[in-house]
Amino acid sequence: MAKRRVAVTGLGVVCPIGNSGPEAWEAAINGKSGVARITRFDPTDFSAQIAAEVKNFDTSKYFETKELRRYDNFSQYAIAAAQEAWDHSGLESAGYEKSRIGCILGVGIGGLPILEKFHTALIEGGPRKISPFLIPAMISNLAPGNIGIRFEAKGVNYTVTSACTSSTHAIGEAFRMISDGLQDVVITGGTEGAVSPLGVGGFCSMKALSTRNDAPEKASRPFDKDRDGFVLGEGSAILILEEFESAQRRGAKILGEVVGYGFSCDAYHITAPSEGGEGAIASMRMAIENAGITPEQVGYVNAHGTSTDANDVTETAAIKQLFGAHAKNGLLVSSTKSMTGHLLGAAGAIEAFFTVRALQEGIIPPTINLDNPQEGCDLDYVPHKARHKKVQYAISNSFGFGGTNATVAFKAVS
Repeated sequence: MAKRRVAVTGLGVVCPIGNSGPEAWEAAINGKSGVARITRFDPTDFSAQIAAEVKNFDTSKYFETKELRRYDNFSQYAIAAAQEAWDHSGLESAGYEKSRIGCILGVGIGGLPILEKFHTALIEGGPRKISPFLIPAMISNLAPGNIGIRFEAKGVNYTVTSACTSSTHAIGEAFRMISDGLQDVVITGGTEGAVSPLGVGGFCSMKALSTRNDAPEKASRPFDKDRDGFVLGEGSAILILEEFESAQRRGAKILGEVVGYGFSCDAYHITAPSEGGEGAIASMRMAIENAGITPEQVGYVNAHGTSTDANDVTETAAIKQLFGAHAKNGLLVSSTKSMTGHLLGAAGAIEAFFTVRALQEGIIPPTINLDNPQEGCDLDYVPHKARHKKVQYAISNSFGFGGTNATVAFKAVS
C-alpha cells in the first residue's frame, strides 16, 4: 500500500504566552517572554522561584464547575487546546467514521499537583480524605482519554511518555498511523502541568533550573554563554492531522504537511546527551530521509534549545555535523523555549505548532535573550527579533532524559 500524505488541518494552544493559537503566535513573533515569579505556591524557599505558568486560563469556557475535580491541570489544558484545534479544523461536520479518528498525546509527568494535594490529605487526615477522582485525574492517559470522550473519537487512544521527547514522538506516531492507512484523523500533540512544589523542587535538586529570579523574563536564554539552566513551563498544544486527500475533498484549510519522522536513543547517560550529538544527528537524519529530501532543502530548525550547558552546545554541533556548509549558509535555527520555557512532555507539541505557523506565515520566531553566544554556538539563531523568510521545509527537534530523541519534518503548503 502506498504511503498516504498527512495534512495539518487544526491547531490549538494553551501556553505561557497565550491561551489560543493566534495569541501565542502573535506573542512569539513579538519576542514576548512568558516567564515570571511562581504564583501557584510560595517559592521563597526554592533556589528557582520562577516558571513559565499558564496565565488567565478561563476554565468556565470549557468545563462546568463540578467537572473540574475530574481533571488535573494537564488534562484541562489538553481539552481546551483540543477544542480549539477541533473547531479550527472544521471536523465536526466532516463525516468521518468515528473509529477512524484517534488521539495520541505526549505527557511527560502527568498529574503531579493533584498527587501532591491528596498525599498531603492522606498524611493529615487519613485515607478517607483521598478523592475517588485522584487516580483518573492523575494518570497520563486520561488526557487523550478525555479528548476521545469529548469528541467521540473511537480510534487509537494512548499516551506517549518519553520525557521531553513525548509529544514529538506522539506527533510522529500519529503521522505513521495516518500514513499507513490505520487512521484517517489523529488528534495529537502534548500537554503538561507540573509547576508544583515537587516538580520545581525535583529539578532544583538537579541544579537544572535557572535561578535568575531577579529578572525572570531574561532567564531562558538558549545558546547564550550566561545561561544557567532551563525554565519550567506548562501548557498544551494540539495538532489535528488528517489524510491529505480527504482533507482536500472536504474543503479543509490545510495549514501544513507532516512529511517525515525520525527517532533514536543515545544509549549513553540518564540525563546528559551523547558526546558529539550522535543521537541527535541520527534522529534528524532519519526524519529528513523519511521526508525524501536533503539537508540542504531544510530552511528552519526549531531547536530543542533548552538553555542548559549540555544541550545547547551538543545540539549545535549535531546540526553543524549533519547540515555541513548549509548550517552556516542559509539555515535558520531558533529556540522558542526562550519565550515559553520548557514544557517538558508538551515541549515538542508547542514547538511543532510554532514550526507549522512559521512555514505558513513565512516568519521565523526568534531566540530572545541571546546577547552573547556561547563559544561553539555560532549558527544563525534568529536572535531577539523574528525574521521574515519563506521556507519550504522545516524540522522540530526534541531530546529527553534517558537519551531519547525525536524529530518531525514539516512542509509548507501553498
